[in-house]
Amino acid sequence: MRKRSSRPPDDEDMNQAAARIVAQASGQPAPRSPEAEDKRNPAAVALGRLGGLKGGKARAHKLSARRRKQIAQKAAASRWAKK
Repeated sequence: MRKRSSRPPDDEDMNQAAARIVAQASGQPAPRSPEAEDKRNPAAVALGRLGGLKGGKARAHKLSARRRKQIAQKAAASRWAKK
């Protein structure tokens, strides 16, 4: 997966870029724009996180030991094939 840059998008204004650079150089937190607020529904976020926390454990519990071994062997073979 491609790593995400820590830089903000290129569509920021020159003045915003200058303010961000000055804030970084002085050790202050960068000023946040009103668009940067999280607009997601908190209830939906909590529900999604709850399902994500359950997911891996529930799937592993449901799979047989033989099937888990097959999946692990396939993953290892895939990792070694990349080198």
